[in-house]
Amino acid sequence: MTHPCPSCGLQGRRKRSLHRRIRSLAYRQEAFTDIHYAEYQARCSCCKSFRSWPLDIPPKSDYDDLVRAAVLDRLLDDGLNVERTRAAMKRDFLLDLSSGFVYDCLNWELTRLDLPERRRRTLENFSGTLCVDELHLGRHTLLLATDPLSDEIIGFTPVGSNDQAHMRRFLGMLKEWGFLPRVVITDGSNLYPAVLAEVWPHAAHQLCVFHILRDVTDKVLDAVRRPRRAYERRGKGGRERKRGRPKKGAKKRPAGKGPTNKDKAAFVFKRRFLIVKRAENLSEQEEADLKQMLAYMPELKTLWKFSQEVYKLWDTGQSRKVAKWRWTRLKNNAVYRAVPELAEVLEFLTEEKYEKTQAFHQQPLGRRQKTNNYVERTNRRLRFDEKVRYKWRKRKSIVRFVLLRISRHIPQPKTRQPHPEGGD
Repeated sequence: MTHPCPSCGLQGRRKRSLHRRIRSLAYRQEAFTDIHYAEYQARCSCCKSFRSWPLDIPPKSDYDDLVRAAVLDRLLDDGLNVERTRAAMKRDFLLDLSSGFVYDCLNWELTRLDLPERRRRTLENFSGTLCVDELHLGRHTLLLATDPLSDEIIGFTPVGSNDQAHMRRFLGMLKEWGFLPRVVITDGSNLYPAVLAEVWPHAAHQLCVFHILRDVTDKVLDAVRRPRRAYERRGKGGRERKRGRPKKGAKKRPAGKGPTNKDKAAFVFKRRFLIVKRAENLSEQEEADLKQMLAYMPELKTLWKFSQEVYKLWDTGQSRKVAKWRWTRLKNNAVYRAVPELAEVLEFLTEEKYEKTQAFHQQPLGRRQKTNNYVERTNRRLRFDEKVRYKWRKRKSIVRFVLLRISRHIPQPKTRQPHPEGGD
């Protein structure tokens, strides 16, 4: 017959019993939840009377927590906007919800988040490797930091302009929280080097190897284009064939003479990606096609060997000394320097830039991360959400939605894999 006061906990005496019916969920039919609660006479100075409420929703709500959870699932997991969420709830559960109630569900879920506990957990599981990137969301830029090994989003902040001052403030906030990374991975933007050296002077700056390899492979494919076009022109004999059927008595190519230079060029063009594909990832058919390409155009062998040697520069299983030896050997190869496109690659990959791509060696084997692909995958998901919601216009909307998306994320940490030779 008593119930504790919600403010001080002193037991109050029940005055009367109350009853309400609120809407619940049932597929293609109406459903209700009966709630029995009571009003109590307060025995303290906090208030004159108070009411008990058994559910984890506002006391005056017209829908139970099942309805709110269904709305959040469609907004956060299914990627629907507000109007599509309302249409889905009306179709599936015969609930005619208002737009205000949908936003109220977002705010209700936001008040239930335990952000200090989440920050403590991410700090406790921090691997020492940090990926930093930026994402443009409408008029705002979202600065994002993630841990690729523990599969956690460390922190984020929307800013009005993407400059070093805002980046310095963002990284300084992470430092105040206690995050002291050993390796920080970024892309090749000039935004990061000076700020990282100021905020975390003892952390190694790792340039994303994926971005470096993308520039290298583009140049190699440019080098493939030159001999292919030369063979194509040679196959046409410098003349375009006239339209229509050939005249009677015109000379035809004898059967059994094999493909023309034009056919060889078309074959290479269709399979040019094989020149920059890793040898261990080739299928049996792709290996046969690559062998045929090199037979058609022997000059492509140099490009194929170059691309395979470039991949070995960033092998995670090798020591830094071996990596430096391979890089020096590649830079001094006269055969590669004779190809204009490869010479541009070797000039582009300076010693300073190459050293910044080798910082991942400071981490033990099995935990070496050399790309910031993890944070960019997170950015792609958020960019998709932005398009669904017609570009967020308010900073409050960005912060609220990103926090709720993070709360739905279930971390899947990468387990440390021992080296096959038993090294650490």
